[in-house]
Amino acid sequence: MTTHIVAMGGGGFSMSSNGAVTHLDRYIVNLSDAKTPHVCFVPTASADDPRYINSFLTAYAPMGVRTSVLTLWENASDSIKRAAHEADVLLVGGGSTVNLVALWEAHGLTHTIRDVMKDRNIVLAGISAGANVWFQACSTDSFGPTLRPWHGGMGLIKGSFCPHFDGEQNRAPDFASWIAEGRLPDGYGADDGAAVHVQVDGKTRYVAERRNAHVHRVYGSFTPTTSGVIVEPLKTKLI
Repeated sequence: MTTHIVAMGGGGFSMSSNGAVTHLDRYIVNLSDAKTPHVCFVPTASADDPRYINSFLTAYAPMGVRTSVLTLWENASDSIKRAAHEADVLLVGGGSTVNLVALWEAHGLTHTIRDVMKDRNIVLAGISAGANVWFQACSTDSFGPTLRPWHGGMGLIKGSFCPHFDGEQNRAPDFASWIAEGRLPDGYGADDGAAVHVQVDGKTRYVAERRNAHVHRVYGSFTPTTSGVIVEPLKTKLI
């Protein structure tokens, strides 16, 4: 079975100036091998915010795809079953990473996703919190305005992740310092408009929808001149 995971640092319809889909949205949908992909939006991290849901439905309507929304505040069981059987793409929205993971665990959604991965082809994608969830650890503001390192994602991708790497002032330096101190494992920092694309067979690509957006590999180093960490911009393909 083929599973694609696309972790966006930022970008997509929710950050576009006019609320329309962007190159990253199209890239994600085109990874599906379905003739008319069923894209299921998962707004758990935003507490199933109806405005966020409406933005998704409005943005994706002109794409010619089938759409649905996986909600956990209402009709959770039926919503999960429908997504498990019908979704070709799970697109996870931003918000609180910690709340997202807690609710997914409580409702058994993490187990459902793992089962689906074994049974059929699926694309798993997300922005910010919806990207953090696929990794082992991440940078998050789930506990308040101050960023914190956190271990608790699904671990489908090894290491840690930092979204909005160039979009918020403290994201990059804090993430680098936590890796240098051993508080987070080596990982990726993705600028707004950039994404890490991982396949279960081990292939990894780095893509961006704007020219100056990149994915960075951030890893610990024992070389004295590196202050314990190296931040390496990776070759990121413009899509």
